[in-house]
Amino acid sequence: MADKKKSSKPGPRYQRILLKLSGEAGVGGDSFGIDPKTLAAVSEEIAQVVKAKVQVCVVVGGGNIFRGAALAEAGMERASADYMGMLATVMNALALQASLEKAGVYTRVQSAIPMDAVCEPYIRRRALRHLEKGRVVIFAAGLGAPFFTTDTPAALRAAEMGCDALFKGTSVDGVYSADPKKDPDAKRYETLSYQEVLSKDLRVMDTSAVSLMRDNHIPIVVFSIRERGNLLKVLNGEGVFTTIA
Repeated sequence: MADKKKSSKPGPRYQRILLKLSGEAGVGGDSFGIDPKTLAAVSEEIAQVVKAKVQVCVVVGGGNIFRGAALAEAGMERASADYMGMLATVMNALALQASLEKAGVYTRVQSAIPMDAVCEPYIRRRALRHLEKGRVVIFAAGLGAPFFTTDTPAALRAAEMGCDALFKGTSVDGVYSADPKKDPDAKRYETLSYQEVLSKDLRVMDTSAVSLMRDNHIPIVVFSIRERGNLLKVLNGEGVFTTIA
């Protein structure tokens, strides 16, 4: 595992992170599909962190293109719907890769479903080597198996890559007791334990993902990806965010 920085000096608190993005927050904006402005803004956030010599890997969802669970509820066979959702994450990963490369950041996309014509297959040791060379690695297609959201693959990849923390970029500035968009009295938490997240059913991530982070002692940092410059700010311990540890 990469060494953690625990000094009081200004600078990144972690040397290697996994950034988890939903399709909507990461590349879809508030609408369906891929929004170029949102994509460029997210790429700039990542580029700033890479310039600070932090190693970054990314897992992005596919909800801005396709929601397998929703179609399954409408009657489609669940496994087929989930595989379609995985393909949506590959589309988002390739879009993010193109945007990052335009911003001057070297990247690799690795997919849990082999598709050699467009990206690399997921190979742990190769992914680690890319990170060590300063490349951003974007993991696509989840685990390559149905019945999982992208939360569990994000947690698994964070553990496999020896990440110091899992950063979850959302449209709100942390974890709340209720949906702050619907409940003006919702309380924002500064810190939470893994057990509190599970017992309060706060639904920050899937229970399997939270449990995996707990078992591997990897903190989860929840912050707003919509605020420009916020990723680097939160990485430096500044700004508004919630830490789960």
